[in-house]
Amino acid sequence: MAGQDHGAHLHADPNYGRAFAVGIALNLAYVGGEAVAGILSGSLALLADAGHNLGDVLGLSLAWGAALLSRRQPSGRFTYGLRSSSILAALGNAIILLVVTGGIAWEAIRRIAHPVPVASGIVIGVAVAGVLVNGVTALLFASRHPHDLNIKSVFVHMAADALVTAGVVAAGIAIWLTGRLWIDPAVSLVVSAVIVIGTWGLMKSAMGLALNAVPEGVDIAAVREHLMAMPGVSALHDLHIWGMSTTETALTCHLLMPGGHPGDAVLNTVAQQLDQRFGIHHVTLQIELADSEEACALTPEHVV
Repeated sequence: MAGQDHGAHLHADPNYGRAFAVGIALNLAYVGGEAVAGILSGSLALLADAGHNLGDVLGLSLAWGAALLSRRQPSGRFTYGLRSSSILAALGNAIILLVVTGGIAWEAIRRIAHPVPVASGIVIGVAVAGVLVNGVTALLFASRHPHDLNIKSVFVHMAADALVTAGVVAAGIAIWLTGRLWIDPAVSLVVSAVIVIGTWGLMKSAMGLALNAVPEGVDIAAVREHLMAMPGVSALHDLHIWGMSTTETALTCHLLMPGGHPGDAVLNTVAQQLDQRFGIHHVTLQIELADSEEACALTPEHVV
């Protein structure tokens, strides 16, 4: 057997915690101010965005906590360490956002039938501040770990939030110019729809990783073909590819090589190729010689 593990990519920069801390502090302060302003102004759009930004705070906190947990060394009980905590964090973040958004959408539908007066000036001022807060937070992660999908997703999420909050600014201006109160709950529904669309993909990906699905972007057929092309390999079985975390992918496989074990150097080369070509960082290969009538119990494809 051969194994290779390149470690967690998030460990490369010990200062990532500062970006999380600053981002969480900025968004938490803004959420408090936006919620108060939403209540005082009667703007559901502001309250909707405050709920969304609260989800951002929780999401950033979960991502930070998961990043810290992923640094824990393996133990007798958790033999992979706590790397998969990042998957649970992503799934929890998605669930929180969907629950909060559902409540906001329900209230928005009610307010379309029964509009409530809105102080458009407050809405505009607070939302402009939100664009700045979300924009600054996004910039904190813009240049960090460009190959770390977890950190990249934080940047994309916060940049999208800045665009959504810009929509709230537009709603405040529209109400100020036209006096039409239905615009506020209508924008709230649009914001909710944007959140659901973005969050659904996150939850689908996180759920797949939690159920040990082949990570998105990894073509298992291409991996199988690559392994079968190895010199001396006549067949393979028990091929499994799954996400150890939101940034690391693992593979196990049994290779049938009647000519004998190819040596550690060959297996290490294969592991490097799988890392470079498919982004699979933790590779375990079992060599079988088929030199007796006793076949491996895991040979049938349906056996796991």
